[in-house]
Amino acid sequence: MKADAIRELTIEEMRQKISDKNEELLNLRFQNTIGQVENPQRIKIVRRTIARIKTILNQNITETA
Repeated sequence: MKADAIRELTIEEMRQKISDKNEELLNLRFQNTIGQVENPQRIKIVRRTIARIKTILNQNITETA
């Protein structure tokens, strides 16, 4: 997910995306442990997406404060 697309989301939508991505990351980690993950790079991508969303969310919160 690109930063521009994330910036268009509301704060609640960003929090929901973080929750969804954390769940996806958990599932990918389980799949990786048992050797069924199709694309191991997906774990890295999801972790970066979570970090990107959290960074933009933090920027939005500090701007409004």
